[in-house]
Amino acid sequence: MKMARAILGEKIGMTQIFEGDVVIPVTVIKAGPCVVTQVKNVEKDGYEAVQLGYGDVKPERVNKPMTGHFKKADCPSKKFLAEVPLDPSAYKPGQQVKADIFSEGDRADITGISKGKGFAGVVKRWGFRGGPASHGSTFHRAPGSVGQCATPSRVFKGKKLPGRMGGNRVTVRNLEIVRVDKGKDLILVKGAVPGPRGSLLIIRESNKKVKSGER
Repeated sequence: MKMARAILGEKIGMTQIFEGDVVIPVTVIKAGPCVVTQVKNVEKDGYEAVQLGYGDVKPERVNKPMTGHFKKADCPSKKFLAEVPLDPSAYKPGQQVKADIFSEGDRADITGISKGKGFAGVVKRWGFRGGPASHGSTFHRAPGSVGQCATPSRVFKGKKLPGRMGGNRVTVRNLEIVRVDKGKDLILVKGAVPGPRGSLLIIRESNKKVKSGER
């Protein structure tokens, strides 16, 4: 499903704002300005999408193929590129996209890379209860038995085990945009979003319907 609005941004951090006597936790996002670096259509590329670029980078740090790519779009070199399923007829290469495409009260789906936690055990990674903490117990944070009997005599695929935690692409859906600072290209969304400070985010218009009485 094609969306009408989308922009790339950078997570600044979390803070809180007041609406009367109510405290609202918000994430501050530096949204854009982005530039359209490529417009893809069905005839040439087999699908419809718009490629957005965000973040300045020195031209000497860009290789020759990407230099030609940015030159064709008649735009400066960008650090991050991402494709979003937007209507190509509404965009053209070199066009700027700013935070003012959103307004207060809009809903957005925000995608980012979650914080990497490194190698983690089952208690931290999956929330296992663990064994007794004292009284001679030798079973504290181990996963316990994971195998099967002689049939099928193997560990099932998808078994929750220790391993690498975090660093995954995560989308938080239907977040409310509570404030837009058009002068500074800032968007404040209610709640938390994936990733550490300074990480790249994709902010897309949400297509989920809001229930009556829900904010």
